[in-house]
Amino acid sequence: MRTLYFDCFAGASGDMILGALVAAGAEPALLKEQLSRLGIDGFSVEFASTSRAGIGSTFARVITRPEHSHRGLRDIQKIIASSELSNTTKELSSRVFQRLGEAEARVHNQPLEQVHFHEVGALDAIVDVVGAAICFELLDIERFVCSPIHVGSGTVEMEHGTFPVPPPAVVELLKGVPIYATGIKGELITPTGAAIITSVCNEFGPIPRLRLEQIGYGAGSREYDNFPNTLRVLIGDDQTQSPAAELLWMIETNVDDMSPQIFSHVMEKALELGALDCYLTPVQMKKNRPGVLLSILCRSSQRESLGRMLFAETTTLGIRFYEIWREALERRIERVETDYGAIDVKVASLNGNVINVMPEFEQCRAAAQKAGVPLRQVQEAVRAALAKES
Repeated sequence: MRTLYFDCFAGASGDMILGALVAAGAEPALLKEQLSRLGIDGFSVEFASTSRAGIGSTFARVITRPEHSHRGLRDIQKIIASSELSNTTKELSSRVFQRLGEAEARVHNQPLEQVHFHEVGALDAIVDVVGAAICFELLDIERFVCSPIHVGSGTVEMEHGTFPVPPPAVVELLKGVPIYATGIKGELITPTGAAIITSVCNEFGPIPRLRLEQIGYGAGSREYDNFPNTLRVLIGDDQTQSPAAELLWMIETNVDDMSPQIFSHVMEKALELGALDCYLTPVQMKKNRPGVLLSILCRSSQRESLGRMLFAETTTLGIRFYEIWREALERRIERVETDYGAIDVKVASLNGNVINVMPEFEQCRAAAQKAGVPLRQVQEAVRAALAKES
C-alpha cells in the first residue's frame, strides 16, 4: 500500500505541505493545470528552492489579489462542488473545510452555518487545501501516517487578538492527536495544516515499515538559527499491512418512549448521512423500563449532522459521544463468475494472508431467487469459484 508519512518535527502549514508534496514528486505543471479547474481567478502558485538550517527545501508561495470579504463554509464548498476537479479531490477538499468549520463553530460557540472563516477562508488557504488534495491524487497515496506534531510555543497575533500557541481552532483540530512543544517560539502548526493532516491521517506514531521511494521537504516561511523549519514527507510502499487503526466517534443515546417502527427509519437516515455502523442494544433503564441503546459509529466530519438527526428524529433529550479507536483488516472487492452469474466478494487480508471471504449477501440472495435454488448453494458456488481463481 502506497503510504505517505508526515514528519512534523517543525509542525506543518498549508504551504509547507504543498511544497513538500511537490518536492516529493508531484509535478508542478500538472498541479497548476488542476488548480485552474477551480473556476476562480486572482491567484498564482510559485515554487522555489531554498534552505532551512542547511536542509534544501521547496517553498510554495500562493500569490493572490487583495480580498476584503470573509467566506463561510457553504461559500467554499460551493466553489469546490462547482469546479471541474476530480470527485476524489472535491471530497477531500470539502472534508478538510468541514473539519475547519466544525472546529471554528466549537471555539466561537456558534452554529456551523454562521461560521465565517478569516485567515483560512482566504483564497491562498483554499489553494493550499485543494492543491494538497490534488497532489495526494497525483502521487497515488493510499495510506497516511503522521508523527507526533511539534506545535511551537509562545503567542500568535490573529484577527481577534493575541492567542496562545497552539491557538484555539488548532487545539480543537488536534484532539486525539499526539502533540508536543519545545522552546521554539512561534506557531508551528497552523489551522490549515492541522485540518489537512487530521482529515487524511488515522494513524499517528513512529515511521512505519516502508520501502522508501520519495522524500520531500516543504519550507516554512520563518527561519530559525539551528532549527530547520521544514516539513518532511516520506513516501513508500508499506511493508507491514497491519490492521489500519483509525480514530472514530461513537454516538449513543438511550430511548424508552419511542415507537419501535421509528428505529428502522433512524438507522436508514444514519447510514445515509455517512455513519459507518448503526445498531440497537436492548437495555433495562430506570424505573425498570425496557429500552434501547442506539449506537452510531462515524467519522468526525459526520458527528454533528448525525447528532442533529437524532434530536430531530427521535424522542431523546440528550446524546453522548466519545472517541474510539478501530482497527480494520485490509479489504478488497473481487468479482467472480458462477453458474448463477457474476457475484462480488469482499476479501479481508492481514499481512498478505486472506483471513475472511464474504460473498455479497444481497447479490447471492437475488441470484438464488432467480435460479430457484437455496441461498447457501449460491454462496458455496461463489467460494468455490474464488478458490479456483486463486
